[in-house]
Amino acid sequence: MAKEDRRRRSSLKAETMQPQRRSSLCCDEGGDGWAERFCYDLENTEEEEEEEDIDLENLSYDDLDSVSKLQKTQRYLDIMQKVEDALEKGSDTLNTDIVQEAGSEYQLIVDCNALSVDIENEICIIHNFIRDNYRSKFPELQSLVHHPIDYARVVKRIGNEMDLTLVDFEGLLPSASIMVVSITASTTIGKPLPEQVLQKTIDACDRAFALDSSKKKVLDFLETRMGFIAPNLSAIVGSAVAANLVVIAGGLAALANLPACTVRLLGAKKINLAGFSTATSSQFRVGYIKQTEICQSTPPSLRTRACRLLAGKSILAARLDFFRRDPGGNQGRAFRDEILKTIEKLQELPPARRPKPLPVPDCKPKKKRGGRRLRKMKQRYAMTDKRKAANRMKFGAPED
Repeated sequence: MAKEDRRRRSSLKAETMQPQRRSSLCCDEGGDGWAERFCYDLENTEEEEEEEDIDLENLSYDDLDSVSKLQKTQRYLDIMQKVEDALEKGSDTLNTDIVQEAGSEYQLIVDCNALSVDIENEICIIHNFIRDNYRSKFPELQSLVHHPIDYARVVKRIGNEMDLTLVDFEGLLPSASIMVVSITASTTIGKPLPEQVLQKTIDACDRAFALDSSKKKVLDFLETRMGFIAPNLSAIVGSAVAANLVVIAGGLAALANLPACTVRLLGAKKINLAGFSTATSSQFRVGYIKQTEICQSTPPSLRTRACRLLAGKSILAARLDFFRRDPGGNQGRAFRDEILKTIEKLQELPPARRPKPLPVPDCKPKKKRGGRRLRKMKQRYAMTDKRKAANRMKFGAPED
């Protein structure tokens, strides 16, 4: 009972002291007290939070133009116009302007690298918009198709169709993925979309396709200039793969700062095992390095080692190109020859085993120690008298 009374008294004291403390903090006699400033800052932060909440409520993500704004910017239109003009002229009109950093051609290459990164980010934003709108129709699709462009193609092909057996996915997805998507769609809880929401989703898909085609044009332009931007890297992996690596890394400077293990995974897609275990999966995650001529010509059992060799030498070549050490690309060709020699050495058969000859037999009697054990063994295996009598007669000799 005494303990309970003490607890009640302490709780009553705490309750009576709290309002006094609060009033003393907020009603300090000095006008410059820290308590008044604290109360004032607290009120201001509450007002700012209310303003932020109002701004967030006013934002609308139902309109695609409020989410995706890259295609309407003047920078995007100017760069794409220059790229299209350069592609029409071809690579025959290349000049020394590329090598000089102050040249217009070099500046266009730098702008293309930055624009390719912005296009990739814009595609991810549009992918989120499509996924959020189409989630009520087919919520399981986002876990089955991971690539944004493939997801947009499948969404546009399906539309509002509930029976996916009537939809032809040939050319969009692998056969295993088609089977998984069709089986999952038969048990989905989704409902058809309203006509207005479906039209917004299809427009977003078309915008993603337009951005993807623009990215391919930028890559084609960079591919024609890779021999001047990164001659050593192009000598190892080819101009097409070199352009993809430079674009996805965010420029030659960013690529030169990456480790070789990261370069090997640039451009790798997420593997969809369709619910199967990863223990039985023999797929090796490789990005654009796998598209090189060296890797494709290597036997499948050695492609893992070939990709590691290519990634290591590619990052060395990218650093050489970034510091402009070898504009002729001689070191890149030397790296390529070294990789080919290493792969050729790995394909050689091991040397045949020579038969090991038997040692020369030793016919000399071995020395044995005497003793009681040896005497007893001789007695045990000695010829008996009966055996001696049987062997007394000699074969082919007359007896006495």
